[in-house]
Amino acid sequence: MSADNIIVYQGEPGANSQIACQQVFPGMEPRACATFEEAFAAISEGDARLGMIPIENSLAGRVADIHHLLPESGLYIIGEHFLRIRFALMAPKGAKLDGIKVAQSHIMALGQCRKTLHGLGIKAEAAADTAGSARQVAERGDLTRAALAAPEAAEIYGLDILKTEMEDASHNTTRFLIMANEPDDATPEEEPVITSFVFRVRNVPAALYKAMGGFATNGVNMTKLESYQVAGSFNATQFYADIEGHPDRRNVRLALEELQFFCSELKILGIYPASPYRAKIEKELAAPTAD
Repeated sequence: MSADNIIVYQGEPGANSQIACQQVFPGMEPRACATFEEAFAAISEGDARLGMIPIENSLAGRVADIHHLLPESGLYIIGEHFLRIRFALMAPKGAKLDGIKVAQSHIMALGQCRKTLHGLGIKAEAAADTAGSARQVAERGDLTRAALAAPEAAEIYGLDILKTEMEDASHNTTRFLIMANEPDDATPEEEPVITSFVFRVRNVPAALYKAMGGFATNGVNMTKLESYQVAGSFNATQFYADIEGHPDRRNVRLALEELQFFCSELKILGIYPASPYRAKIEKELAAPTAD
């Protein structure tokens, strides 16, 4: 099959990332990669056209390593997708819920189901990924061991679902970035638009405070700002940010110019249409609640 019709994801068949691929690009072939590095390489080397990469979860926070890999990958963000995450507890046929001692899954999945697992008295065990855990549990055949994975994985690997809705909160949602080897920037007319970038501030007093001032004075909403250490240094800090608006809009352009004045490095990772999910959540949050 042509690489133009392939979208890669990290994990194994039945992973939530594969489900996200099928929701957004039902006509493309999802292809599993063992690691995020392998997925990025497949896109960079032309073996796949797109990648579906999880960046954060509403319960467990950011996905480890992604912020380090994004700037170094040379890839571009061309879109985003929000997936409602549902986990099921699955085990080999014949297993019973009250007999399960250990549940294995990706560390992010375990974090999203921590309270439920604790309530059931089941020990959490970290593994490489969710669907891979389902495969391993099926291969071992241990009736005291289960996996936390998307319900689809149970059918793929021949497991019984012992309990659904394992996630600790109904809003459990993962945000995915759609990655490509070439930019496909949205136009100002396609707003609402998200602009994502990474930056490092210059080593001067209050540099971050001053750099952020331009977004406030120009009325630009920053929806995400995260810091992380670079190259193992406690002095070199890089920031990842998402803002609402297109750089061609005057207020966004002025805010970015002010940011750049205080930066030693600024790199735009992508300018892409905001997911309709953002407006949906904003509307729900603004709705009055019953007393």
